[in-house]
Amino acid sequence: MDNSDLDDLFAAVRQQPVAVSDGLMARVLDDALAHQPATVAMVKPKRSKGFWMGLFAAIGGAGGLAGLSTAAIAGVWFGFAQPAALTTVTDSYWGTTETVSETVDILPGFYDYLGEG
Repeated sequence: MDNSDLDDLFAAVRQQPVAVSDGLMARVLDDALAHQPATVAMVKPKRSKGFWMGLFAAIGGAGGLAGLSTAAIAGVWFGFAQPAALTTVTDSYWGTTETVSETVDILPGFYDYLGEG
């Protein structure tokens, strides 16, 4: 059997009408309607919360904001106050014994504000 024989068979089948009973068509259509997806009511999309609320949620809410602000305040305090214990730790870590001969006092210390007069 070659391709031309197969084409002849398909042409012969196409010429014969296909008889389907009305009962079979009704059952097939009823089954198809039963499997159709149900309609879903449209839901109004939620409004965007805005930039600040999105940032607040990305940080982790109130707990994340509290931790971030505490870390920021501690960093600023360590940067300007330079506790002696912290400089001892950093000197031992870096292994330097050099002392800085010139320092610039950008922010005065707490005791500078306590002076009388």
